[in-house]
Amino acid sequence: MTEIRRSALLPYSSGIIYQLINDVESYPQYMDGCVGAEVLSRSEDLMEARLDLAKAGIKLSFITRNQLKHNRSVSLKLVDGPFDDLRGEWTLLALGDEACKVSLHLHFVLANSLVGAATKQLFNSVANNLVDALVKRANAQYGK
Repeated sequence: MTEIRRSALLPYSSGIIYQLINDVESYPQYMDGCVGAEVLSRSEDLMEARLDLAKAGIKLSFITRNQLKHNRSVSLKLVDGPFDDLRGEWTLLALGDEACKVSLHLHFVLANSLVGAATKQLFNSVANNLVDALVKRANAQYGK
């Protein structure tokens, strides 16, 4: 089992950051290692999406079902992929109208130990940089 916890304080509203988190199709534009993303279904409070990761010849695709709580959180759970378990949550804490704290907590267990080391390294690399990539994207788009 591997757990990843990251957070950042941002000079943007929780609504702006919530929109960036849910703009899954844009992830390949700014998240290192993410080479594809597709929303498979979407409703007001639920999204199912596929992410394709690749780095150094290693490829990994998985599908998650994301429970959406408008401007507050996105909880994700594995639907399909090379994991025995994958769960996580983005949480947003408003700090006034123009600032928020964004946190990411991921928990995963890979299914196959033979491909596990390389796949774990790829997923760890991408997951550890998600919050940093989100911060850079927010700064690039909203310029504070």
